[in-house]
Amino acid sequence: MTLQQRAQAAQQRAAQRDLKGALALIESAPPEQAAELLAMRIAYLKALDRRDDVAAIRRQQVASQPKSAIAHHNLASALGDMGRNEEALFHAQQAMALGSDAPETWIVLARALQALQRFDEAIEAFRQVLARRSDYAEAVTELAQMIWLTGGEVHQARQPHLDALAKHPANPVLLRGLATFNEYVGMDPRENWRDLTDRAKNASGQSAAVETVATYLALKFDPALALRHAERAVDMAGQDLAAWTMLAQSLLVNNRANEALEILPQLIAAAPEDQSLLAYHATAIRMLGRADPLGLDNGDALIRAANIDTPEGWADLPAYLADLKIALERQHSFVRHPIGQSLRHGTQTPVDLRRVDDPVIQAFFTAIDGPVRQYLSALGQGNDPVRRRHTGGYRIAGCWSVRLGSGGFHEQHIHPQGWLSSACYIDIPEAVDRGHEGWIGFGVPPFHLANPLEPLKLEKPTPGKLVLFPSCMWHGTIPFEDPRPRLTIAFDVVPD
Repeated sequence: MTLQQRAQAAQQRAAQRDLKGALALIESAPPEQAAELLAMRIAYLKALDRRDDVAAIRRQQVASQPKSAIAHHNLASALGDMGRNEEALFHAQQAMALGSDAPETWIVLARALQALQRFDEAIEAFRQVLARRSDYAEAVTELAQMIWLTGGEVHQARQPHLDALAKHPANPVLLRGLATFNEYVGMDPRENWRDLTDRAKNASGQSAAVETVATYLALKFDPALALRHAERAVDMAGQDLAAWTMLAQSLLVNNRANEALEILPQLIAAAPEDQSLLAYHATAIRMLGRADPLGLDNGDALIRAANIDTPEGWADLPAYLADLKIALERQHSFVRHPIGQSLRHGTQTPVDLRRVDDPVIQAFFTAIDGPVRQYLSALGQGNDPVRRRHTGGYRIAGCWSVRLGSGGFHEQHIHPQGWLSSACYIDIPEAVDRGHEGWIGFGVPPFHLANPLEPLKLEKPTPGKLVLFPSCMWHGTIPFEDPRPRLTIAFDVVPD
C-alpha cells in the first residue's frame, strides 16, 4: 500500500467513525512511511483520548531534538492535555528559552498557570497571547473568563472582547464571543441582541454565523424576529448545520413543530450523533403529543439511578463521600460560574478531574465503573440513536465537579460531546426534602414554548447516587434555597 493509499484509507475509516481502524492502518505502516503519517497518527490518538501515547511521542521528539523549540512546545501542549501542568509549564518555558515567542506557546503557558492556580500570572500570559495575535478568539474568551471567574468587575472582564473587536470589528467569532459573555454576566437579552446586531451592521459584518447568534438571542424576547434571523442565516449559508439547527429551534418556539419535523430528520441523517438535533426532534414529537419513533420519550428505560460502589480503602460509602467532599472543595478555586455553561450561582472545577493527581478523586472512577456497566447492560442493543452506539465498552470523555450555592441551579441543557451523561451527588442540602428543590428534571427544553412540557422524570438527589441518562436528553436542576451547597460530580461517557 502506498503512502497516499494508506492515508486515504485511514481517512475513509475515520469518516465512518472507525477511529480505531484508522489508527491501526497508520500504525501498521512500514518505517519509511511513519514520519509522513505521524500527524495523522497523533490526530487519531487525540480523538481516542489516548493522551499518554501522544505525550510519549512528544517526549521522544524532545529527546532526539533537545534544542528544538517546536519539540518542547508540542510536549508542553500534550502534557497540558494530560493535566501534567508543572511539566507543561516547564516545557513551555523551555520552548520560549529556545526562541519561541509564538502565541500558541504563550497560550499553553497561560493554561498551565491557570491550572496551577497562579491566576495573576495566567492573566498576564493570556495578555501576551493577544499582544502577538489580537484576533486569537480562544485567548480572548479565556482571558475574559479568567478575570470574571477570579472576581474581576464585569467591565474589566468584558474588556478583552472589546479590545479585540476594536481591531477586528467584523470578526464573527469575536462577535459571538462577546454576545455569549454578555449573556452569562446577566445582560438583558434584548440589549445583548441590539449590541450584537448594531456592531455587525456598523462593521458590515453580517454573516450566517452572526445571524445564528442573533437568532439565539432573539428567541428570548421575540420569537418571530428570531425566526427571521434564522431564515436569513440559512439563506446565507445553505449547508451550515448550525444555521439549520437554529432554524429548527426557532420553529419550535414559534409553535410550528410540524415544520420543524420536516427538516430535523434530514439534519439527523446528515449528523446522526449530533445531540442537539436529537433533543430538538424529541421536543417536537412531544409538542405534537406523539410517541417518539426514536424512543427518546422513555424516561424509565433511559434514565437510571444507582449508588456508586465503595472504593477499596474506605470502610463504607459515607466515609468515602466525606473524603471526596474535602478533595473536591480543594479543586473549586473560582468564585463565579463559568461563561458558556449551564450552572448559575455556583462554581465548576477548572481542570478535568481525570487529570487531578489525588487518590481520593481517582478512586471515584473505580466507584462508578460497576454502576456504569450495569446501566449499559440494562440499556441493551437496538436501532435507536442511543442503543445503536452501544459497543459493550465505554470510556470517560470528561469529568468535572459543580458546587451550587443557595439560589443555584442548572439551566436545562444537553451535553453535545457525550453519548451518556451523569450526575453524581456527593453532598446535598436539606432543601431537597422540601418539594423538588435541588432535584434534577429531564425532558424540558431551555426555551419558552406556547404549551410548556412537563418533565419526563424527576430524580431526588441523595448522597452517593449516580444518575445516568442519554447526553441528548434535556436536563436541569430546580433552584433551591439553603446555606449548605449542593456538591456534585458529572462526567460524559462515549463508546469504546
